[in-house]
Amino acid sequence: MFESWVINGDDPASVSSETVREVLRSRIDRGPRETWLASSSGRSLAFVTNTERAMVILLEEEGDPGEHATDAGAEGTSSGFVLSNGQRDKYLDQDTVPIREAFELIEHILGTGSWPADARWAADR
Repeated sequence: MFESWVINGDDPASVSSETVREVLRSRIDRGPRETWLASSSGRSLAFVTNTERAMVILLEEEGDPGEHATDAGAEGTSSGFVLSNGQRDKYLDQDTVPIREAFELIEHILGTGSWPADARWAADR
């Protein structure tokens, strides 16, 4: 399945798996730590970071609780996840991944349409 992705609220130009890491880093440098990507097939991909760890959520359609990347071996919590409405969240580290891994997951999803075979994720449905 081919699908194109755009960043909600930004330039309507497509974001590719080759450019998404640079686009996300640029957004983080400017301040937004929450980014939503929308696909041409109606799916959504959320990325929220505290600059060290990130929550990555894939939704199949509007209203879908989705599925999120996990880090089963992680312990503790991390704070500093700032949402676009100014809300500051704290997440269990097992429900987030290191930012480098988050970039890799998003690149793979944009390139193939699915989680990498070795990715750990949990369905929230």
